[in-house]
Amino acid sequence: MRYAVLVTGPAGAGKSTFSGSFMTHLSLSRRTAHLVNLDPAAAAASFEYEPAIDIKDLISLEDVMSELDYGPNGGLVYCFEYLLQNMDWLEEELGGFDDDYLIIDCPGQIELYTHHPFLPTLVKNLGRMGIRTCAVYLIESQFMEDKYKFFSGVLSAMSAMVNLEIPWINVMSKMDLVTSNPEDPSGGARNGIRGRRNIGRYLDPDPMLLAFPQGHERSAPNPRFHALNQAIVQLIEDHPLVSFLPLDLTSSDSLETVVSHIDYTMQYGEDEEPKEPHDLDDGDFQDLE
Repeated sequence: MRYAVLVTGPAGAGKSTFSGSFMTHLSLSRRTAHLVNLDPAAAAASFEYEPAIDIKDLISLEDVMSELDYGPNGGLVYCFEYLLQNMDWLEEELGGFDDDYLIIDCPGQIELYTHHPFLPTLVKNLGRMGIRTCAVYLIESQFMEDKYKFFSGVLSAMSAMVNLEIPWINVMSKMDLVTSNPEDPSGGARNGIRGRRNIGRYLDPDPMLLAFPQGHERSAPNPRFHALNQAIVQLIEDHPLVSFLPLDLTSSDSLETVVSHIDYTMQYGEDEEPKEPHDLDDGDFQDLE
């Protein structure tokens, strides 16, 4: 049985860094893994491991922009449409890997996950090839700075989950940027991310973070959007699809927890005794509410 993990999420979420750490973890566990790059704009220096399969061997964004005079977004769409027309190339490349673990580093264009046919078509082809697939969707902890930004991330994750229709894990990355002391003005925090007191409401999204108390709509930053916020609250309450695992790559236990959930989601090694995913230790994120 072959396994593939699609590492997805918006630009800057830490997909390539996570993919590299994931590769290292599997290697230390004596498991055979290979990196697949599906980002035609990725620079070689961005990878900790050399990709075993690289879309840039088929087509690159730089060539498309140069030869066809396309902009970055139009060029990326062209690259993926070209790959869809040449899926036999990818199938041939993937055909050389048996009983292996493929980590597929995907690009950061949100539309590819929410409504473009590329990734759903890719997933169908992987399934037809007998490759068991799941997706990991990363957003970074910076999203917790602003509840409106955070819920835009929640909705994008929900949309991607519905679009791809495969086993799915959402991850809140860069949790090392969140300090343990909410009163500490520095503590390694970046861009104002401080304190773990309310992290539980973000890891298991509490839609009431968006709701204003009745009678206080006018005190909200954008009271005219109150009705829209209420509609989003209702949507999330009616379809509670999204929750996040915290990921701190400075902690081996944190990475192990995420990997164990990925394995469990795909039922990796199902011929062996099924393993329950690891939970967070009591001392990790102990202030979750």
